Amino acid sequence: MTCDLRVVRSAEKQLEQLPERDRARVLAALQSMREDPFAGDIARLHGQPTAWRRRIGNWRILYDLYPERQLIVVAAVRRRTSTTY
Repeated sequence: MTCDLRVVRSAEKQLEQLPERDRARVLAALQSMREDPFAGDIARLHGQPTAWRRRIGNWRILYDLYPERQLIVVAAVRRRTSTTY
């Protein structure tokens, strides 16, 4: 199953600001999510039926997953802190 991956503009800006090495890791994770959105260290976020997060080291990809439409919408890429979610 190959999903359509859409990245909102604010998440694109966050990706551009990442250090090069971390950006490469996050971009590789985004590409692998297209093939299997349920692989990796993922968890559903409470209170929102379509909201998920994927952990990539100290970074979190926050996204909405619509399996019936084969669509992933990346909402944010943030460094894990005590206030990330």
